[in-house]
Amino acid sequence: MLHELKYEVTPVTLAVIGEEVDNKFSSHILEDEETFQVKQPSSKIIDIACKFFGSSLRGRQEGTKDICGITHKAPISIDPSSGMYFFPTSSPNNPQCSWIAHSHIDQINKASSQSTEITFKNGKSITLPVSHGSMLNQIQRTAQFRYLLDHRIKYLWKNNVDVVAEPFV
Repeated sequence: MLHELKYEVTPVTLAVIGEEVDNKFSSHILEDEETFQVKQPSSKIIDIACKFFGSSLRGRQEGTKDICGITHKAPISIDPSSGMYFFPTSSPNNPQCSWIAHSHIDQINKASSQSTEITFKNGKSITLPVSHGSMLNQIQRTAQFRYLLDHRIKYLWKNNVDVVAEPFV
């Protein structure tokens, strides 16, 4: 495992897992091939990723609310063009909140009454202290949000392909 001060979320990021280490909040990052320990809370890492793509975590949450009405534990699109849709496992204000990449999930299984095992498409798995029902709900809400946002984007491309707001001439 690599220890980093900062981390940039990419399309190969599977999960940003909030945890407490030595009475400080940090994040365990799971990627396709590597894992990292980062000395930042998970929602801060997600906020930085959103800002890289021109918004913020709060802005993305407000966008989700406008698109499909979800206000609590809202899924977000860090960057829809690269398929980076994440959902939180608890309130993003909770430093132990984890963020899961929707497109990398293969299956989920009940691990106990209050925990769920997530298996990713690459075969890696994690168990989080979230009920199976809550996890299913978050996956479904993210799928709904993805569908609605993708539909909007495709509609714009289909109907305004030749329209450019400010051509570079």
